Amino acid sequence: MFTGLVETMGKVKELRLLGRRNQLVIEEPGIAQQVKSGDSVAINGVCLTVVQCEGDRLIFDVMPETLRKTNLRSLTRGDYVNMERALAMGDRLGGHLLTGHIDGVGQVSARRTEGNAIIFTIHAPEEVTSLLVEKGSVAVDGISLTVGDLEPKGFWVSIIPHTLENTVLQHRRPGDKVNLEADLIGKYVLRYLKRPAPGRPGGITLDFLGQHGFLS
Repeated sequence: MFTGLVETMGKVKELRLLGRRNQLVIEEPGIAQQVKSGDSVAINGVCLTVVQCEGDRLIFDVMPETLRKTNLRSLTRGDYVNMERALAMGDRLGGHLLTGHIDGVGQVSARRTEGNAIIFTIHAPEEVTSLLVEKGSVAVDGISLTVGDLEPKGFWVSIIPHTLENTVLQHRRPGDKVNLEADLIGKYVLRYLKRPAPGRPGGITLDFLGQHGFLS
């Protein structure tokens, strides 16, 4: 599990697309000295396992499915990535709970400044937006953020300068792809509401709302 509070940015040294065994090599001396083989690290919000430590470099195996479902495939040498080690028991939960399992890839459609806030509008697939609510939580490239509001085909978030300066969002421009993970609690609530109960069809219906006092 992760919190969405990015610890540092690492630099991509190599993305090895080897077919049966794809590997991502990242250089970051701080985290590299604090993890070992087998540890989990979130890279742009994607939970990856360290398979080898080489000085200031970490090597991760990357599954083909992960490359298909995230923006990691587009990484090139010299790119920066957000990094966060797995949450340890007793740590403060400053963001919100994240699994590191990406729900979908969005695309930055606009970026503007309003006062000291930097506002990103993100076009997102329906399978992600269906899990979001205004002022709820969402992870963008592994960063715990608050949904400012929902839009017809996405949502927007407001970033403070500190977050911009210390994460890969400083490099994001319209057209760039970002990894998205919706709030874990929202996923379970939606699944529960869609689950058929004995004696009634699946999903929320007018009859169901009336029986439970939501309609007069």
